[in-house]
Amino acid sequence: MNRGDVRWCSFNPPDKRRPVVILTRSSTLPVINSVTVAPVTRTIRNVPSQITVGPEDGLPYPSAINLQNVQTVAKSRMGALICTLSPHHMAAIADALAFALGFDEDVAFLR
Repeated sequence: MNRGDVRWCSFNPPDKRRPVVILTRSSTLPVINSVTVAPVTRTIRNVPSQITVGPEDGLPYPSAINLQNVQTVAKSRMGALICTLSPHHMAAIADALAFALGFDEDVAFLR
């Protein structure tokens, strides 16, 4: 299990099993019991807090990684590996996550 892996995750009802992208630093994964993930959805809205992916990236269908709904889940809920995203996608995810959390606007304030 590594950052950038897309894996199946079993969420609590009413949600379902869906792909997620692991966001947690790979170096911490062996020693923690939970992992921060971004859900992958078939609902593509073309907004700055989403990254579009699809079969060309190893996903089974056109999808969007939704950085607006990041969650932390138990590692025991993580299932089979679907694919691993490229460094290009991970850089886009970092930008989308900064947008979703408002850090893109507050960088000057935070320094």
